[in-house]
Amino acid sequence: MSDTTVEKHAFQAEIQQLLDLVVHSLYTDKDIFLRELISNASDSMEKVRHLEGTEKDIKDSGDELKISLEIDKDAKTITLTDRGIGMNREELVANLGTIAHSGTKAFLEQLKETGGSPAGLIGQFGVGFYSAFMVADKVEVFSRSWKQDAQSLRWESDGKTGYEIEEVDELPRGVKIILYLNEASEEFADDMRVKGLIERYSNFVGFPIMMDDKRLNEVEALWLKSKSEVSEEDYKEFYKFACKGFDEPAYRLHFSADAPISINALIFAPGENPEKMGFGKVDAGVALYCKKVLIDAEPKGLLPDWLRFVKGVVDSADLPLNISRETMQDSALVRKLNGVISKRIIKMFEKEANADPAKYREFYKKFERFFKEGIATDFANKDALAKLLRFESSMTDAGELCSLTDYVGRMKEGQEKIYFLVGRSRDDIESGPYIEAFKARGLEVIYFTDSVDEYVVDSLGEFDGKKLSSIRHAGVDLEDVDSGADSLSEDEITKLCEYLQNELGDGVTKVSSGKRLVDSPVIALVPEDGMSPQVRQMMKAMDENFKDEVKVELEINPRHPLVKKLSEITEGQPEVAKLVAAQLLDNALISAGLLDDARETIKRMNSLMEKAMG
Repeated sequence: MSDTTVEKHAFQAEIQQLLDLVVHSLYTDKDIFLRELISNASDSMEKVRHLEGTEKDIKDSGDELKISLEIDKDAKTITLTDRGIGMNREELVANLGTIAHSGTKAFLEQLKETGGSPAGLIGQFGVGFYSAFMVADKVEVFSRSWKQDAQSLRWESDGKTGYEIEEVDELPRGVKIILYLNEASEEFADDMRVKGLIERYSNFVGFPIMMDDKRLNEVEALWLKSKSEVSEEDYKEFYKFACKGFDEPAYRLHFSADAPISINALIFAPGENPEKMGFGKVDAGVALYCKKVLIDAEPKGLLPDWLRFVKGVVDSADLPLNISRETMQDSALVRKLNGVISKRIIKMFEKEANADPAKYREFYKKFERFFKEGIATDFANKDALAKLLRFESSMTDAGELCSLTDYVGRMKEGQEKIYFLVGRSRDDIESGPYIEAFKARGLEVIYFTDSVDEYVVDSLGEFDGKKLSSIRHAGVDLEDVDSGADSLSEDEITKLCEYLQNELGDGVTKVSSGKRLVDSPVIALVPEDGMSPQVRQMMKAMDENFKDEVKVELEINPRHPLVKKLSEITEGQPEVAKLVAAQLLDNALISAGLLDDARETIKRMNSLMEKAMG
């Protein structure tokens, strides 16, 4: 070491205060100290690359650009060396003392006045280096600038009292940082612990990170490459390593965008759904990077919650980060990312569904709940998501799925509504009375058989300008169809409807003759604002004291033999007619899934059978 004077600098009072904030407040996780130092080293070597294109006389020109790590378990030290641009004396003071510039006092005053979080205010202070003092009692920095006539220097500080600078014997270009770990951080003097930090935070840094002559960051940042440069095998390996995928990805999205924000993304849709396999709600699987450095493995708000099943990486060089890289200051920017990426993912699914419908149907069966959740919760994307829905209908074979776009393409001329029915199963729907009038008229009806479908339909409301209309509801207007059967006269229909209204009393809101029925005698219709059977069942399951007084419209089929016979006996056999009228209502409620208590129904059936047998 040269015989030179040690130049000592004391921290001013506000600098000590700010340094205390950096070490104890800005960083909530000690693990990120190494990420910060590696990121700085990487930036320094990027500057060397740029200089090599513009400058001729560079110290150690042509040397390999790499980051080296050494762990000394006995001395409890971590040494990090880079071959970057290095620093001269003035730059050491400026770069490692950035927090000491004139804005510091103003910053502290602003913090005092607003009572705000330092993490939200300190973005303009580039002090990632000082995260080293979260784990170190003392830090030494050996530095040699890229200029040929530059000095070799040593900077040292305990992060409390100040720092000192002295000239030392000749060093290679770059920076060497030695961390003398404090007692609470000795766990980091361990090869495996450090390797874990590299893998988590710095695995995709563009320069080799070496330890014990072995490269630690072997996986490339594929999201920054052109798609033509990446093989299928590369994608699969990346999915398994970076996304911790245990299956084969079903789809992937690899894209770059410059507007409205700089984005490089590589996102995978997995082949299996862990939530459906019983693992509970999964965490967000798309990590956020800035220039290949991990910012957040599970960023909140980067994507809507319904997209939590996708995995991958989003990298944006436009992110304005605070000092710790742990918080994004501009939430509007996060919303932009959310909007751009979620729309791209939806477009990708739509494209894949059109290209290979059979493959998409199998994928959809595993992940449909996520798309339906999106329609109910993501207003901005619900119309686009509606195109991804798949379902059975009265015009598909059992097990065959179609889309709302398919349905609209098959609508009859003049049809203004998309008809649907929610039920437990296809068989349950097709065995009931609601579907027969639509089949007779060649009108397609969508079968929704998932317990959440009612909420999906309520949230969606319409598709392609066509209102979604439940055929269980009153008010559906159908054209006449000739059934070939004789019907009651207008006077007989009016008289029978009045009779049923009087006999059934508060059990019905209205009795009328309609065009819906072909083979069934009566049907119970729910008001448009009334609860469906599925919602009622769920409410009862959630609250044992739940009470919902069932109010339905009763529609009769004036061509049905039972209805015509009832019309005949209302005066001649009033006792039987009364029993039949009540039984018809209960039968309609049973078909509608609205009869809660069948005890009276059974007693009445017994009475009817006694009378039938004399």
